[in-house]
Amino acid sequence: MDDLKQIARRIFQATLASIDIPAVMERELELAGSELRCRNVRLDFRKFREVKIVAVGKAAHNMTNGLAAALPSGIPVRGIVSAPSKPREAVPGITYFTGGHPVPNQQSWEAAKAILAQLESCDESTLVIFLLSGGGSALMDLPLDPAQTLRDVQAFHRTLVGCGASIDEINAVRKHFSAVKGGRLALAAGAATKLTLAISDVPVGKESALASGPTLPDPTTLAGVSGILEKYQLPRELPASLRKWIASGRIPETPKPGDPAFDKAQFILLLGMHELFHAAHQASEAEGFLTCCDNSTDDWPVERAANALLDQLQDIRRGNPGAPVALIADGEVSSKVTGEGIGGRNSAFVLSCLERIAGDQIVVLSAGTDGVDGNSPAAGAVADGTSLQRARSAGLDPADFFKRSDSYSFFSKLGDALEIGPTGNNLRDLRILLARP
Repeated sequence: MDDLKQIARRIFQATLASIDIPAVMERELELAGSELRCRNVRLDFRKFREVKIVAVGKAAHNMTNGLAAALPSGIPVRGIVSAPSKPREAVPGITYFTGGHPVPNQQSWEAAKAILAQLESCDESTLVIFLLSGGGSALMDLPLDPAQTLRDVQAFHRTLVGCGASIDEINAVRKHFSAVKGGRLALAAGAATKLTLAISDVPVGKESALASGPTLPDPTTLAGVSGILEKYQLPRELPASLRKWIASGRIPETPKPGDPAFDKAQFILLLGMHELFHAAHQASEAEGFLTCCDNSTDDWPVERAANALLDQLQDIRRGNPGAPVALIADGEVSSKVTGEGIGGRNSAFVLSCLERIAGDQIVVLSAGTDGVDGNSPAAGAVADGTSLQRARSAGLDPADFFKRSDSYSFFSKLGDALEIGPTGNNLRDLRILLARP
């Protein structure tokens, strides 16, 4: 079944190639004289005294370079970029920070301070272009409460990510504790004209969760946050300064729809779930597989998602006897951290599938389109019907590795970890399930 695994890898790589950010930016941004056009938005640079750029996320470098190439020559531009790596080539006028992910580092903290300082001077003659992509929640952060230290914020992020909460719940809490999330960058930019260009790793209709929604009205509430804190018994896991702030009752509400901060703000989604599904579906069918797409398991616990998608794959198989079939799924499953191993939700998903696919002509691949899975150096993993037997022959117990949150180590030993390095993109996680008759 090695060739089936190779086909899954090819589908994944072809999908990544089809969602190339520089090509998307070139296609979407059109310069007509002094006017920049993007879909229904028209921005005449003659109306602005200054242009500021704020780019945050795993795709920040590619997005910044694409925007810089589209801007009119001679336009004075200043900006801040926070990404997980340094740029290959710096854009003049841009200050760069190398933020941390999935936990903020000192550069994440400094980037947030620099962005707020830059936005402080905005007025009606300022245009601010925000470039947002996944990962921004950690790559830029600063607490609302000045009593909290960077170490407190780091402990806060680690506790949230490992508590088993859904990504929606995590984002709701993050927004209310941060000075730069939940619409607060739009608030900081005051009367400026604001355009957000986004590459989304969140579900359709939940764009305010992207990078924890720094430029959009926040639909979550303090009451909801209180329920989440209680549900996962988070206060007792948090540093003393955060517990004290929560107990004080002084946490302010985030900006909501109707706030004047959003009067001159526009949001354009350049890449999202639709584009990811289209690219993966096309790549799968080019390999000769009858292909269906599904996003119903988004945010499900990893084992429940694995069983549901494998059941669906078998249904497609039974409905198309004699044909090779594929199921493409996207979104982020939840995988509670129960040990100190190396891994992430994608390799944990594949690990959860081993028993079900053992001895069958089935391959399962799950990977992050950013090239990173949790705290591992891999994007995810791939497995087939021989993986369980190969593991047992090597003395590897899948259940033990799953319990220790060590899924990367398991697949690394089998040679089936997907180590492709950072892609400079960050749409949703992608799962590719293939079956032959």
